[in-house]
Amino acid sequence: MDTAQFATVAITVEPFGDSAVMVTVPEADRGVRRAAVTAFRDRFLANRPHGVLDVVSGLESLLIEFDPLETALQHIAYAARLLAERIPAGDPARPRPVHRFAVPVVFDEEAGPDLASVAEEVGLAPAQVVEAIAESTFTISLLGAAMAPMMDGLQVPGPVRRRAEPRTDVAPGAIMIAGTNAIIQPFPGPTGWRVVGRTPHTIVDISRPDPVSFGTGDLVRFVPVTRDEAAALDAGFLLPVEVRA
Repeated sequence: MDTAQFATVAITVEPFGDSAVMVTVPEADRGVRRAAVTAFRDRFLANRPHGVLDVVSGLESLLIEFDPLETALQHIAYAARLLAERIPAGDPARPRPVHRFAVPVVFDEEAGPDLASVAEEVGLAPAQVVEAIAESTFTISLLGAAMAPMMDGLQVPGPVRRRAEPRTDVAPGAIMIAGTNAIIQPFPGPTGWRVVGRTPHTIVDISRPDPVSFGTGDLVRFVPVTRDEAAALDAGFLLPVEVRA
Protein backbone atom coordinates (compact mmCIF):
# COMPACT_ATOMS: atom_id res chain seq x y z
CA MET A 1 0.00 0.00 0.00
CA ASP A 2 1.28 3.46 -0.92
CA THR A 3 0.03 6.75 0.51
CA ALA A 4 0.56 10.31 -0.64
CA GLN A 5 -0.24 13.63 0.99
CA PHE A 6 -3.10 15.51 -0.66
CA ALA A 7 -3.26 18.92 1.03
CA THR A 8 -4.23 17.70 4.53
CA VAL A 9 -5.45 14.19 3.62
CA ALA A 10 -3.70 11.03 2.39
CA ILE A 11 -4.40 9.30 -0.90
CA THR A 12 -4.21 5.51 -0.75
CA VAL A 13 -3.11 3.53 -3.81
CA GLU A 14 -3.85 -0.20 -3.63
CA PRO A 15 -3.51 -3.07 -6.12
CA PHE A 16 -6.77 -4.05 -7.83
CA GLY A 17 -6.02 -7.32 -9.58
CA ASP A 18 -2.94 -7.71 -11.76
CA SER A 19 -3.47 -4.74 -14.04
CA ALA A 20 -5.12 -1.96 -12.04
CA VAL A 21 -4.82 0.14 -8.91
CA MET A 22 -7.56 1.77 -6.86
CA VAL A 23 -7.07 5.28 -5.50
CA THR A 24 -9.14 6.26 -2.45
CA VAL A 25 -9.00 8.86 0.31
CA PRO A 26 -9.16 7.60 3.92
CA GLU A 27 -10.88 10.72 5.22
CA ALA A 28 -14.01 10.86 7.42
CA ASP A 29 -15.56 13.84 5.64
CA ARG A 30 -17.35 12.76 2.45
CA GLY A 31 -16.96 16.17 0.83
CA VAL A 32 -13.19 16.10 1.38
CA ARG A 33 -12.98 12.56 -0.03
CA ARG A 34 -14.83 13.49 -3.20
CA ALA A 35 -13.02 16.79 -3.76
CA ALA A 36 -9.66 15.10 -3.25
CA VAL A 37 -10.40 12.27 -5.67
CA THR A 38 -11.75 14.70 -8.27
CA ALA A 39 -8.68 16.92 -8.06
CA PHE A 40 -6.35 13.93 -8.22
CA ARG A 41 -8.21 12.54 -11.26
CA ASP A 42 -7.86 15.84 -13.12
CA ARG A 43 -4.14 16.00 -12.38
CA PHE A 44 -3.64 12.32 -13.31
CA LEU A 45 -5.48 12.67 -16.64
CA ALA A 46 -3.46 15.77 -17.51
CA ASN A 47 -0.23 13.84 -16.83
CA ARG A 48 -1.27 10.35 -17.93
CA PRO A 49 1.65 7.93 -17.29
CA HIS A 50 2.91 5.55 -19.95
CA GLY A 51 0.98 2.28 -20.09
CA VAL A 52 -2.29 3.54 -18.60
CA LEU A 53 -5.24 2.10 -20.54
CA ASP A 54 -8.23 3.62 -18.77
CA VAL A 55 -9.27 5.68 -15.77
CA VAL A 56 -12.67 4.87 -14.28
CA SER A 57 -14.13 7.47 -11.91
CA GLY A 58 -16.24 6.63 -8.90
CA LEU A 59 -17.83 9.06 -6.50
CA GLU A 60 -15.04 8.50 -3.98
CA SER A 61 -12.49 6.42 -5.86
CA LEU A 62 -10.46 6.20 -9.04
CA LEU A 63 -9.66 2.93 -10.78
CA ILE A 64 -6.52 3.14 -12.93
CA GLU A 65 -6.17 0.30 -15.45
CA PHE A 66 -2.80 -0.32 -17.11
CA ASP A 67 -1.12 -2.67 -19.58
CA PRO A 68 1.19 -4.99 -17.57
CA LEU A 69 3.27 -5.55 -20.73
CA GLU A 70 4.00 -1.81 -20.94
CA THR A 71 4.42 -0.86 -17.28
CA ALA A 72 4.23 -2.28 -13.75
CA LEU A 73 2.03 -1.75 -10.73
CA GLN A 74 4.82 -0.11 -8.73
CA HIS A 75 5.44 2.39 -11.54
CA ILE A 76 1.78 3.41 -11.64
CA ALA A 77 1.66 3.66 -7.84
CA TYR A 78 4.80 5.82 -7.87
CA ALA A 79 3.35 8.10 -10.55
CA ALA A 80 0.11 8.43 -8.59
CA ARG A 81 2.01 9.27 -5.41
CA LEU A 82 4.17 11.83 -7.21
CA LEU A 83 1.19 13.53 -8.87
CA ALA A 84 -0.72 13.67 -5.58
CA GLU A 85 2.21 15.38 -3.88
CA ARG A 86 2.20 18.05 -6.58
CA ILE A 87 -1.44 19.05 -6.05
CA PRO A 88 -1.39 22.48 -4.37
CA ALA A 89 -2.50 22.73 -0.77
CA GLY A 90 -5.80 24.40 0.00
CA ASP A 91 -8.92 24.13 -2.11
CA PRO A 92 -8.06 21.61 -4.85
CA ALA A 93 -10.81 22.69 -7.22
CA ARG A 94 -10.28 25.58 -9.61
CA PRO A 95 -13.12 28.11 -9.37
CA ARG A 96 -15.69 27.89 -12.16
CA PRO A 97 -19.17 29.29 -12.62
CA VAL A 98 -22.04 27.11 -11.43
CA HIS A 99 -24.29 26.07 -14.32
CA ARG A 100 -27.94 25.24 -13.67
CA PHE A 101 -29.80 22.80 -15.89
CA ALA A 102 -33.51 22.09 -16.26
CA VAL A 103 -33.71 18.72 -18.00
CA PRO A 104 -37.07 17.66 -19.50
CA VAL A 105 -37.75 13.98 -18.83
CA VAL A 106 -40.43 11.55 -19.96
CA PHE A 107 -41.38 9.29 -17.06
CA ASP A 108 -43.49 6.39 -18.32
CA GLU A 109 -43.28 2.62 -18.56
CA GLU A 110 -41.38 2.64 -21.85
CA ALA A 111 -38.89 5.38 -20.95
CA GLY A 112 -38.58 4.21 -17.34
CA PRO A 113 -38.87 0.42 -17.20
CA ASP A 114 -37.60 0.33 -13.58
CA LEU A 115 -39.89 3.08 -12.28
CA ALA A 116 -42.57 0.71 -10.94
CA SER A 117 -40.06 -1.54 -9.15
CA VAL A 118 -38.30 1.47 -7.60
CA ALA A 119 -41.66 2.76 -6.35
CA GLU A 120 -42.43 -0.61 -4.76
CA GLU A 121 -38.99 -0.74 -3.14
CA VAL A 122 -39.22 2.70 -1.49
CA GLY A 123 -42.91 2.38 -0.58
CA LEU A 124 -44.32 5.03 -2.91
CA ALA A 125 -46.59 5.11 -5.95
CA PRO A 126 -44.78 5.62 -9.28
CA ALA A 127 -46.25 9.13 -9.55
CA GLN A 128 -44.85 9.95 -6.10
CA VAL A 129 -41.38 8.76 -7.16
CA VAL A 130 -41.56 11.04 -10.20
CA GLU A 131 -42.64 13.91 -7.94
CA ALA A 132 -39.74 13.20 -5.55
CA ILE A 133 -37.24 13.17 -8.42
CA ALA A 134 -38.67 16.41 -9.80
CA GLU A 135 -38.44 18.08 -6.38
CA SER A 136 -34.82 16.99 -5.85
CA THR A 137 -31.94 19.32 -6.72
CA PHE A 138 -28.99 17.31 -7.96
CA THR A 139 -25.35 18.35 -7.79
CA ILE A 140 -22.93 16.89 -10.32
CA SER A 141 -20.20 15.15 -8.33
CA LEU A 142 -18.11 13.88 -11.23
CA LEU A 143 -18.09 13.03 -14.90
CA GLY A 144 -17.92 9.25 -15.16
CA ALA A 145 -17.39 6.92 -18.08
CA ALA A 146 -18.08 8.61 -21.45
CA MET A 147 -18.48 11.92 -19.57
CA ALA A 148 -21.74 10.80 -17.94
CA PRO A 149 -22.75 13.26 -15.19
CA MET A 150 -23.04 11.46 -11.84
CA MET A 151 -25.13 13.41 -9.34
CA ASP A 152 -25.95 13.52 -5.62
CA GLY A 153 -29.25 14.65 -4.17
CA LEU A 154 -32.02 12.10 -4.76
CA GLN A 155 -34.71 12.66 -2.13
CA VAL A 156 -36.67 9.42 -1.68
CA PRO A 157 -37.49 7.51 1.54
CA GLY A 158 -34.45 5.21 1.23
CA PRO A 159 -31.45 4.40 -0.98
CA VAL A 160 -32.35 2.65 -4.23
CA ARG A 161 -30.69 -0.70 -4.92
CA ARG A 162 -29.03 -1.42 -8.24
CA ARG A 163 -30.47 -4.10 -10.51
CA ALA A 164 -29.53 -7.69 -9.68
CA GLU A 165 -29.09 -8.27 -13.42
CA PRO A 166 -27.71 -5.29 -15.39
CA ARG A 167 -29.42 -4.16 -18.56
CA THR A 168 -27.29 -4.77 -21.65
CA ASP A 169 -28.33 -1.85 -23.87
CA VAL A 170 -29.75 1.33 -22.37
CA ALA A 171 -30.65 4.16 -24.73
CA PRO A 172 -28.83 7.52 -24.61
CA GLY A 173 -30.65 10.10 -22.53
CA ALA A 174 -31.83 7.51 -20.00
CA ILE A 175 -32.26 8.91 -16.49
CA MET A 176 -31.01 6.35 -13.98
CA ILE A 177 -30.86 6.22 -10.19
CA ALA A 178 -29.07 4.15 -7.56
CA GLY A 179 -28.48 4.83 -3.89
CA THR A 180 -29.16 8.55 -3.54
CA ASN A 181 -27.52 9.33 -6.87
CA ALA A 182 -28.66 9.90 -10.44
CA ILE A 183 -26.88 9.70 -13.77
CA ILE A 184 -27.74 10.43 -17.41
CA GLN A 185 -26.68 7.87 -20.02
CA PRO A 186 -24.69 9.65 -22.78
CA PHE A 187 -24.42 6.76 -25.27
CA PRO A 188 -26.05 3.34 -25.72
CA GLY A 189 -24.58 0.80 -23.32
CA PRO A 190 -25.04 -1.52 -20.35
CA THR A 191 -25.86 -0.44 -16.81
CA GLY A 192 -26.89 -1.82 -13.45
CA TRP A 193 -28.56 1.46 -12.45
CA ARG A 194 -32.37 1.64 -12.35
CA VAL A 195 -33.81 3.33 -15.45
CA VAL A 196 -36.71 5.62 -14.50
CA GLY A 197 -37.06 8.02 -17.46
CA ARG A 198 -35.47 9.54 -20.53
CA THR A 199 -34.63 13.02 -21.77
CA PRO A 200 -34.83 13.91 -25.47
CA HIS A 201 -31.69 16.05 -25.14
CA THR A 202 -28.22 15.05 -26.29
CA ILE A 203 -25.88 15.46 -23.32
CA VAL A 204 -22.55 14.58 -25.00
CA ASP A 205 -21.63 15.54 -28.57
CA ILE A 206 -18.06 14.65 -29.51
CA SER A 207 -18.34 16.68 -32.72
CA ARG A 208 -18.44 19.90 -30.68
CA PRO A 209 -15.27 21.69 -29.48
CA ASP A 210 -16.72 21.36 -25.96
CA PRO A 211 -18.53 18.00 -26.02
CA VAL A 212 -20.28 18.64 -22.69
CA SER A 213 -21.67 21.84 -21.20
CA PHE A 214 -21.78 20.61 -17.59
CA GLY A 215 -19.12 19.98 -14.97
CA THR A 216 -18.63 19.15 -11.32
CA GLY A 217 -20.59 21.41 -9.00
CA ASP A 218 -23.33 22.17 -11.51
CA LEU A 219 -26.97 21.89 -10.43
CA VAL A 220 -29.62 19.83 -12.20
CA ARG A 221 -33.40 19.66 -11.93
CA PHE A 222 -35.47 17.07 -13.81
CA VAL A 223 -38.71 18.43 -15.26
CA PRO A 224 -41.43 15.85 -16.07
CA VAL A 225 -42.92 16.19 -19.56
CA THR A 226 -45.29 14.07 -21.62
CA ARG A 227 -44.20 12.29 -24.79
CA ASP A 228 -46.07 14.88 -26.88
CA GLU A 229 -44.39 17.73 -25.02
CA ALA A 230 -40.97 16.09 -25.47
CA ALA A 231 -41.60 15.64 -29.20
CA ALA A 232 -42.53 19.32 -29.52
CA LEU A 233 -39.32 20.50 -27.87
CA ASP A 234 -36.31 21.65 -29.85
CA ALA A 235 -34.31 19.20 -27.78
CA GLY A 236 -30.82 19.33 -29.20
CA PHE A 237 -27.59 19.60 -27.26
CA LEU A 238 -28.20 20.19 -23.55
CA LEU A 239 -27.34 23.74 -22.47
CA PRO A 240 -27.64 25.42 -19.06
CA VAL A 241 -30.55 27.68 -18.28
CA GLU A 242 -28.50 29.81 -15.91
CA VAL A 243 -24.84 30.46 -15.09
CA ARG A 244 -23.72 31.98 -11.80
CA ALA A 245 -20.19 33.06 -10.97
